Amino acid sequence: MDGYNAFMLLATLLVLMMTTPALALFYGGMTRSKSVLNMMFMSYISMAVVGLIWVLWGYSMVFSGDGTFFASPATNFALKDVGYDGYTFMMFQLTFAVITTALISGAIADRVKFSAWLVFIPLWATLSYFPLAHMVFGCTDSALICTKIGAQDYAGGTAVHINAGVAGLVLALVVGKRIGFGKEPMRPHNLTLTMIGAALLWVGWYGFNVGSLIFVDDFDPSAQFLAETGLTFSNTTVATMGAIIGWLVIEKLLHGKATTLGAASGIVAGLVAITPAAGAVNVLGATIIGIISGAVCAWAVGLKFKLGYDDSLDVVGVHLVGGVVGTLLIGFFSVTSDPESNVAGGVADGLFYGGGLGSFVDQLLGVIVAILWSGIATLIIALAIKFTIGWRVTEEAEVEGIDFDQHGETAYDLHTSLSGGSGVLNKEV
Repeated sequence: MDGYNAFMLLATLLVLMMTTPALALFYGGMTRSKSVLNMMFMSYISMAVVGLIWVLWGYSMVFSGDGTFFASPATNFALKDVGYDGYTFMMFQLTFAVITTALISGAIADRVKFSAWLVFIPLWATLSYFPLAHMVFGCTDSALICTKIGAQDYAGGTAVHINAGVAGLVLALVVGKRIGFGKEPMRPHNLTLTMIGAALLWVGWYGFNVGSLIFVDDFDPSAQFLAETGLTFSNTTVATMGAIIGWLVIEKLLHGKATTLGAASGIVAGLVAITPAAGAVNVLGATIIGIISGAVCAWAVGLKFKLGYDDSLDVVGVHLVGGVVGTLLIGFFSVTSDPESNVAGGVADGLFYGGGLGSFVDQLLGVIVAILWSGIATLIIALAIKFTIGWRVTEEAEVEGIDFDQHGETAYDLHTSLSGGSGVLNKEV
């Protein structure tokens, strides 16, 4: 038990790293230089705010008891009656709540008031993430997705990635396009930061997936631990490798070049897609899921130009589409576990392993519930903010850069400096 606790503490640290610095670097490098600090700050403040409300009422809403949609926020409020032996699990799940919320920020980069984001994140976590996390991870007798529908989601394809992706799409539509979207170039300002962030996300994702292991009564715990951690680690790795290849092939076909940004995006697409399937498929299935997800997501990121929504950093194309692809493909590639040989696996055989369409239907229903819940909850919050404090910075602030407008800072002072007191431009000697 001491060894398992140490393993989970390490997994928790890895997932914690995924938000800061990994996601902050990944998103920060993809924005324009005039808004990089604001973009990174959105991840950091998500850590602070969502982490605190998770401890206060989020953990209770997800894990304190039975419920179709969520449990009581009062039962374990502020961790009341949660023993110290449960703190490691509580902290591990805290990191999931934090990064799910932070992921949304990439869809609305360059144009949103920091105060609006600060109001949005606790409301969204409470109304969208905590309920979906209960439906997926709570797995009580009445939990909608996990129990009643029976959809498999090993580490959060629905509760994390579809949830965040749908929220990103809704916010992009409600907030509106950046000034000049589709007319002037809005290139990443520092792909080196993005590449470093993608690498850190890949490393951190082993905590995300491997730490989400689930013991089954028929298994010997020590043997299952070895089998399941080995499987999820391998699947996470090969799916990501496959997604890089899938993304770059489509990118080459569509645009004539394979890019470093494409490779970084392919990494994330593969990680997203394997998240729900990590413990349900074999290595061959994981490889195919990775290749498919990389290819489909590489195509999907271009939809924003065709359909006219401004998803700044491709949250929809990568997280929503990747989450849907990975969750649905479980219905084809899932392989049941074998207690006698201690081989880990899914809870139902997919279509390609003799299970028929039953598993796919379950996965599809889980996807539909996640999309509807997240979409409705996000729309209500987004419209409430739009018609009260408002989402957008001024046109002048957006053009000149929201870093200085919102935070009084700039990321790069190479030749000039701005006086924080008067805003006067001073020449450096």
